[in-house]
Amino acid sequence: MSQFFEVHPENPQARLMSQAAQLLQRGGIVAVPTDSSYALVCHLDDKAAADNLRRIRGMDQKHHLTLLCRDLSELSSYAKVDNRQYRLLKLATPGQYTFILEASKEVPRRVSHPSRKTVGLRVPDHRVTLALLEAHGAPLLATTLIPPDESDPLNDAAEIRDRFEHELAAVIDAGACSLAPTTVVDLTPMGHGDEPEIIRRGGGSPEDLGLA
Repeated sequence: MSQFFEVHPENPQARLMSQAAQLLQRGGIVAVPTDSSYALVCHLDDKAAADNLRRIRGMDQKHHLTLLCRDLSELSSYAKVDNRQYRLLKLATPGQYTFILEASKEVPRRVSHPSRKTVGLRVPDHRVTLALLEAHGAPLLATTLIPPDESDPLNDAAEIRDRFEHELAAVIDAGACSLAPTTVVDLTPMGHGDEPEIIRRGGGSPEDLGLA
């Protein structure tokens, strides 16, 4: 049975964030609101939790998971970032963007894409998400909360609890959040002198980053 944490959207209670972080430390999956939609998150270094996260979403090993990071310096610890990439990342974070980058050695091999050795990373612009990351003290492995065989993410905490209460350790309720997915930008071509590739258009505007 999932725990249900009702928190203030702008000033989430530290005590509740700490309790949610403890559940993550014990291998639990937590549903958390973000600036794009609700996401499922788990401990980065817990293989069983990552496998469980994939099972709940109905995803195979080839599907990119995302590392949610507290800030740009933390993001750059988990990816190989050159100067051009860094300038673009600095312009875009925090925000509704997910970036595909070459994974560093800090990323467990099972988390990165099996053939490309890349990883998705982002810094969310949502106080509850950032508070959970701060309470956890490290990046979290995440994926958009889209039920299996459906195409739209969920953004109502009560519905999430009703549908997944036996599979999640906790649901964090800070009110409804956006239903717009992140804009996904592949920055790996920049390592070869090419331009970034927009994989998916979402809440983040590519034009704001100088991308067509």
